[in-house]
Amino acid sequence: MVNATQDTSSAASIYASLNPSSSSSSASAAAGTQDRFLKLLVTQMKNQDPLNPMDNAQVTSQMAQLSTVTGIDKLNTTLQALSDSMTSSSNQTLQATNMIGHGVMVPGSGIDLSKGAGYGGFELGQSVDKLDVAIYDKAGALVRNISLGAQSSGVVNWQWDGRDNSGAVVKDGSYTFSASAAQAGNKVDVTALQFGMVSSVTQGKQGVSLTVGQWDNIALSQVRRIV
Repeated sequence: MVNATQDTSSAASIYASLNPSSSSSSASAAAGTQDRFLKLLVTQMKNQDPLNPMDNAQVTSQMAQLSTVTGIDKLNTTLQALSDSMTSSSNQTLQATNMIGHGVMVPGSGIDLSKGAGYGGFELGQSVDKLDVAIYDKAGALVRNISLGAQSSGVVNWQWDGRDNSGAVVKDGSYTFSASAAQAGNKVDVTALQFGMVSSVTQGKQGVSLTVGQWDNIALSQVRRIV
């Protein structure tokens, strides 16, 4: 039989030697240490001297130490996660603030015509040999068809000169557009992007959002290109 005396082989001493810096250990390391501690404690209790057994107060004290260390580790992990979240949020806010006064492309099919010029974009998942644009007024009437020809994959910018299909200049204002793309006669999905100037940034429960032109609550993640 192995004698485990209280003054030389206490579970608390073993745990301290295994985990000298609990506050800086990772959650996985703490979990492993906790498991080893419990195994050592059980082994110690099984092999203790029946004439000089560990008393309940000692076992309770050691379990309390383990609980305290585990709780501190969990608290440190939570605080670290909170700190990382705040840092990420601050970085996103700073990044978004730098966009104020700049033009961006975000998903949408609106186009504002101002001083005879309107800007928009598309996002293509692959190259196409044909990309056509159709522009409509507020009533939904077709105003202009534009052929952009072959385009590479990625974000594509395009510009409207403010004229209709007859060549006449139309009034400034808000219009909408749609697009169709094809490669070797096969239809290709295309995402419409609307252009706008970033005028303000808001930090809310859902993260950082932008005001882009006349559109509010545009998530930072929706920005496809900064112009």
